[in-house]
Parts: sequence; structure tokens; C-alpha cells
Amino acid sequence: MRYTLGKYEKLKSKKAIEQLFAEGNRINSFPLQLIYLKNKHQSKFPIKVGFTVPKRSVKLAVHRNRIKRVMREVYRKNKHLFSNNLKEHYIFMFIYSAKEEIKQEDLEFSLKKISTKFISKIIENA
Repeated sequence: MRYTLGKYEKLKSKKAIEQLFAEGNRINSFPLQLIYLKNKHQSKFPIKVGFTVPKRSVKLAVHRNRIKRVMREVYRKNKHLFSNNLKEHYIFMFIYSAKEEIKQEDLEFSLKKISTKFISKIIENA
């Protein structure tokens, strides 16, 4: 597995994002929230992912952009935790919910917790 986050792995379709927020399932682990939905897409990789930081919680764009950059890096390093056991295609959206910036180690811990919850839900529903 390549530890990259290429163009084909990013969630960009407005229709898919709207469908994700309307029909998706949620998993929380402070400060991250994962919204996921089983969705057929044409990507080589089984997951398309997006990242967002609400303006309501982090006011300055500089800080929002830094948080998104750190979230992408943490996901890039740990995406194998999500994709190893998948047989279906999914779309993901990670939402940052804290009011201030949190250390990268804490984000990584939160992402790993979310991955275990996600895999257990997928196995439970199969």
C-alpha cells in the first residue's frame, strides 16, 4: 500500500457530499467525527475522503487550514486501518469539532479509535 493521498482518493463531488450528509452514518471520537456511506465510485482505492473544519468552531481561516492539513496527514499515515478489511466502496467526511487546535498525536489517537469503531460497525452490519 502506498502512503499517499492522491487526487483519486479525495471526495469532490457535490452530489456525493450532499448524499453523505443526508444519508450517512456517524461515528464520534472527540475532536473528530466521521460520517461514512457505502457508495459506488470509480476510484481504484475503496475510500474517497474529505476533511472539514467548521467556521463556527475555528474562526480564523489560517487555523482552519492548518487543522485540515494536519488531519489529512494523520489520515494519510493511518488509512490502512480503514481500507485493509473493506470489500465495498465508501465515502468519508472527517469533521473537526474542537474549538482550538489539538496536537497531532491526539488527532492520531482519535482517528485510530474511529477506525476500530468503523471496522466493528462494518463487521456487525455484514
